[in-house]
Amino acid sequence: MQISRKISIPALAAVAALTLGGCESMDDTTRRTLTGTGVGAAAGGIIGSFSGNAGWGALIGAGAGAAGGYLFDRSRQNEQRAFESGYEQGRSSR
Repeated sequence: MQISRKISIPALAAVAALTLGGCESMDDTTRRTLTGTGVGAAAGGIIGSFSGNAGWGALIGAGAGAAGGYLFDRSRQNEQRAFESGYEQGRSSR
């Protein structure tokens, strides 16, 4: 079965727009974790395809990406809390 390029490109654009539009109501933790999952799955699938097992590569990459995205979010939250704490200390010392 061969899919026409005229149909597949607009369909891909529509899927991408709907996917990105679904992220609007997410909090930062969810958005960063899912972004890590997606990037990890894509990278794992590509790397896994070299060894002939893209499915396992994508699965492992998704897990590693989700963990990385979550840890990145925790780091950003700690950074924001430290900034806010320092800002408040500076304001109260005046």
